[in-house]
Amino acid sequence: MTTQNSVSHMAFVRARAGCSQPLGARLSTLITPSRQAPGCLHFALQQSQCDADLWLVSGLWVNQQAMDAYFNSPAMAIFAELVQDLVVSSLDFHTFREVSAAQATERCMAKVHKLAG
Repeated sequence: MTTQNSVSHMAFVRARAGCSQPLGARLSTLITPSRQAPGCLHFALQQSQCDADLWLVSGLWVNQQAMDAYFNSPAMAIFAELVQDLVVSSLDFHTFREVSAAQATERCMAKVHKLAG
């Protein structure tokens, strides 16, 4: 069960031409150790259904400290290796925090401007 403190990450990883299979194989080595990492609630590796070169690595963590510890773990070295080995064409990495409905509405309402009527 998640709490208000849960955080997540999503990394969209695009393989260089002809490198999708080796990229997927190397990314798959993250699954078991990541799922066993302290504070990991969920970890997944997915491949796009319409673009075989696009992979998604996502994780859900109990809090920011758990995710930070994971980012500083040896498992994360694989991303630097993939870029260095020229297997990756692009890497788009984002982190997120959970917000309540009130927080989400508050932020949205603050940016809404009435244009007419």
